[in-house]
Amino acid sequence: MKTTKLTLIIALLAMTFVGATAEKKADFWSVVKNRTSVRQWQDKAVPKADIEDLLRAGMAAPTAVNKQPWRFLVLTEPAARKALAEKVDQGRMFSEAPVMIVVCGDMSAALGGEGRDYWIQDCSAATENILLAATAKGLGAVWTGAAPVQKRVENLQSALSLPQDIVPLNVILLGYPKDTPTPKDKWDPSKIHWEKW
Repeated sequence: MKTTKLTLIIALLAMTFVGATAEKKADFWSVVKNRTSVRQWQDKAVPKADIEDLLRAGMAAPTAVNKQPWRFLVLTEPAARKALAEKVDQGRMFSEAPVMIVVCGDMSAALGGEGRDYWIQDCSAATENILLAATAKGLGAVWTGAAPVQKRVENLQSALSLPQDIVPLNVILLGYPKDTPTPKDKWDPSKIHWEKW
């Protein structure tokens, strides 16, 4: 009798684990498929804990030789966001975003030599993780590029008084979306080559 109960308990636990694992996979694919660029937000603050969760996701990204050259500047105060919006090309969109995360590379932490520009890949991976995490939390976000366009890099460095070794890759604008844009279906089998080109 005890063996039967134990077997039943083990079976139930196993089914729960398998169910939870399948649910996590479904949630992951839902997030990936539903991630889209959002450019209009509600005038509503995003809790600091949620922003920190996004940054944790960013820092979980892969990074060459584990250098982790990413640095993040978070702007949530209206005055700081307005000041930045006045100095960038996409000013109107910037002025409406409740949160700005400036994703930067720290050149003093980047690889040396030929691998120096791996910071771009590292920070791009961190950015994508943040965008996916934002989608998972019901937030809307958009990636606005800076590097490698020198004028945009210099504008941000100047506007934000960034140290010399800090190079902005992009600014993620995010908040609670005003509406829910339909994600684009970008699947295109013609762009895939199997075994040879």
